[in-house]
Amino acid sequence: MLELILFYTFGTIAVVSAILVITRHNVVHSAAFLGATLFAVAGIFLTLQAEFLAGVQVIVYVGGILVLFVFVIMLIAVERSVHERQYNRQRTIALITSAILIVEIAYGLYRGRDSLILPSIVTPPAAAAAVGNSEQVGTALYTSYLLPFEIASILLLVAIVGAVVLAKKRTPAEE
Repeated sequence: MLELILFYTFGTIAVVSAILVITRHNVVHSAAFLGATLFAVAGIFLTLQAEFLAGVQVIVYVGGILVLFVFVIMLIAVERSVHERQYNRQRTIALITSAILIVEIAYGLYRGRDSLILPSIVTPPAAAAAVGNSEQVGTALYTSYLLPFEIASILLLVAIVGAVVLAKKRTPAEE
């Protein structure tokens, strides 16, 4: 019962703060509400016994992406962007996209009414219960998915090296 209460609490916080992200005029407030949304999603992962995903959510999204957003906010001229007209000529596209999304949600609810019923809780086998969630993810990454994991790590390394090369300022002697 406590897990269900926590799940709905974190879900409510996530939805309300996500709405506040897109409705605030101050970008710093939007970034703070984005942080609340990401932490609430991590809380939802914890209520679903997905500790690894909750940790990754906090480390990658809150620790990385949100900090990147805050740095971008600090680097842009907020005063100048406030005076510029926001959302220029995007009302029609936004209305069409919203209508399509509402139709898709209505169709999904109409066709999948029975699929919204959650299955009963299944107790894990004794062998799987002895090993934690993080251990299972690590074992899968380094056995079955070793090659895709290494390819992804090489791609990230190439992206980091490319970003450093592009961001490096040329000195007058190099030109």
